[in-house]
Amino acid sequence: MNSNPAVSAPEQEPVLVATDISRRYSQGDLSVDVLKQLSLTINRGDRIGIVGSSGSGKSTLLHLLGGLDKPTSGSVVLAGQDLSKLSQRARGVLRNKNMGFVYQFHHLLPEFSALENVAMPLLIRKDSVKQATEKSASLLERVGLGDRLRHKPSELSGGERQRAAIARALVTDPKVVLADEPTGNLDEGTADKVYELLLELNQESSTSFLIVTHDTKLASRMDTVLTLTHGTLAQGL
Repeated sequence: MNSNPAVSAPEQEPVLVATDISRRYSQGDLSVDVLKQLSLTINRGDRIGIVGSSGSGKSTLLHLLGGLDKPTSGSVVLAGQDLSKLSQRARGVLRNKNMGFVYQFHHLLPEFSALENVAMPLLIRKDSVKQATEKSASLLERVGLGDRLRHKPSELSGGERQRAAIARALVTDPKVVLADEPTGNLDEGTADKVYELLLELNQESSTSFLIVTHDTKLASRMDTVLTLTHGTLAQGL
């Protein structure tokens, strides 16, 4: 089995391309290879699930794909630009325009309302307050939080917080969303609703989703399922 599978058909539009990426961590005489010449292509509209046990390198892979860390070797290209060749500021601008993130823990800012949290990425890229507010309110309505715009995270349920986090990830119309255990902190019923929302939004917007999880049930509902083990990717569970 090919440990570095081609994920999608070559005629599709590539959004994020990782080529032969490796990540080695060294401390003194100790050296650990977490990822080993791993390649992955995410095309427009792809839905990809990656499963792996704890410590398999899932978070490391997401950090590299998201430009939050640099590979020891290899390249990660987002929207045609090699992330490792950009300044920190330029990477941030590119991510803001093309990429959204959803985490297991929502990471909403506690002092701000749901509306303000979702609008933040638009304000960071200098959209007007009016534009950012209107778009954020519309998206929160879309994810079922139209009556919770002014509520702070502490006033929302776990599922509501995660839906707000999804709205925040999608508000910039990203080409790809990277999700790290997006339902891992939710009960099964709420997790199913969040997952159905992700699929619905994927179909409507053609945004690509890469979901990294230990939940094989969740991953199996994606179009493509990969397993991360021993630092490489293989097709299937």
